[in-house]
Parts: sequence; C-alpha cells; structure tokens
Amino acid sequence: MNLKERIIHESLKLFSLKGFCSTSINDILEAANTSKGGFYNHFASKEDLFFQVLDEAQRIWREKTLSGLDEIESPVGKIKRVLENYRDRYLNDTENFPGGCIFITFSVELDDQRPHLSKEVSKGFMGLKAMLKRLLDEGREEGELSKNVDTSAITEMLFAGMLGASVIYGLDKSTASLDRSINTLINYLEELRS
Repeated sequence: MNLKERIIHESLKLFSLKGFCSTSINDILEAANTSKGGFYNHFASKEDLFFQVLDEAQRIWREKTLSGLDEIESPVGKIKRVLENYRDRYLNDTENFPGGCIFITFSVELDDQRPHLSKEVSKGFMGLKAMLKRLLDEGREEGELSKNVDTSAITEMLFAGMLGASVIYGLDKSTASLDRSINTLINYLEELRS
C-alpha cells in the first residue's frame, strides 16, 4: 500500500469512527504515519481527501453489497442478496469501517455543517433507492410480486430499514439486533412474493 492509499485507508477508518469534521489533519498524519508534506503531496486539502475517501467507501460498499448479484436471475432474489451482503459483508467490515456505516456518519454530521459534502453522500443513497425500485419493478413485471404492489412504498421501507439497521448496529454493535433488523426486511420481501 503506497502512502496515498494508506492516507485514504486510515482516513476512512477515522471518519467512520469520529466523522469528517472531528477528525483533524494531525489525527490523519499520525494514523498514516506521515508528515504534512506527505499529506499535501497527495491531497490539496482535507476536503479533497474527503472526496477520495468517499470514492473508496463507495467502491468498498459496491464490492461487498453487490457481490454475487450477477449469479441470481430473480429480481427479488437480488434484493434479498443485497440485504444479506449489506448485513454480513458491509456492516460487519470492521477493518474498513470500525465505527459502522460511514455514509450514515457523513450524512448526519455534514448536513448542517457542510451541506455541499452531504449532497455528495446523498447521491449514493439515491442510487441505492433507484436500484431497489428498479429490481422491485422488474419483480412485479416478471410476476414475482403481485401487480398491485406499490414498489415506491416498498423501496422507501427497505431503504429506511437498511439505514435504521445501520444506525442501531452502529450504536450497540449487536449482531443479534442487526440480524433481526435485516431478517425482518427479508421476511417482509418474501411475504410480498406472488
């Protein structure tokens, strides 16, 4: 891992634990074992680092949460896999995200203090909702879900359930409550099948 990658990786962990605003450049320098010169050789500012950390966090999220989707034909089955991966592969990734879901941390912290950064995080949330809605619509079209199912409402419920599970898990670090939260969403999805 080169210095730039190490700074991004250590910042990812720090931001997940402390947030962006509460993490100082000195915290980052210490964690990455570098100097200010080493930092500024790779990043124009802390905000520049934010965007690169956000890109890395999104890459990890996609790699972990979308793993194996191409092996599943069923749209509803794909959503089920997303939920399982989100629980087992993403939220339990304490190596990269020791403080829990970095997107939740960012959205809560940055909304008031740095709204332009919060908007960048929101783009990812909108992408997740669009993917869930598309898969639910496909499931309805293919007859997996009944024709009268309101895919917009279910999308909102699944999205809110995923974020809620993240927040609760971030607070109590209980895999039992995380399992309950995600299993409730999976069971609900199964009940909607035709």
